Amino acid sequence: MLGPSPAAVTAIVRAEGTASRIPAARFHAAFSRSPAIRHVVQLHFKAMLIQFQLGGACNALHPVQARMARWLLQLHDSINHDVLPLTQDALSQMLGVRRTTVTLLMRNLRASGAIRSERRGEIEIDSSRLAAVACECRDTMRLELEKIFSMGAAASRVFDLPIQ
Repeated sequence: MLGPSPAAVTAIVRAEGTASRIPAARFHAAFSRSPAIRHVVQLHFKAMLIQFQLGGACNALHPVQARMARWLLQLHDSINHDVLPLTQDALSQMLGVRRTTVTLLMRNLRASGAIRSERRGEIEIDSSRLAAVACECRDTMRLELEKIFSMGAAASRVFDLPIQ
């Protein structure tokens, strides 16, 4: 969307799913020709910006345990499963804290019942108990994303009209 340039960051996939890949030149050509593709990409871009802004504020304002609970719940929302494919090392990277901090936080969450079990690479959560520990940022992000995508869905009906 922003033009051809090498990626400045590395993207890491945390859960399995389906993905597609096309050459950048082909994507840019489709983006230039199709209002529908531009619309969807712009919606995604808006959603990412909101998540970055709210995530930055959350990191500055909330304790690490509340942020960790938010991350776990957001992953739960994405994959809709109580067993999350996540290691403590990955959590420490996502939160920007030491692995030993995550170990301590996991122990606290397990004691409260928010985490039922933890096997290598899998964390089983109790989402209702975990929600009690999480900061309000998860709900704020969800509401903001729903606004973006509901406005986007209304606007996308314009693109559903047959071309004369």
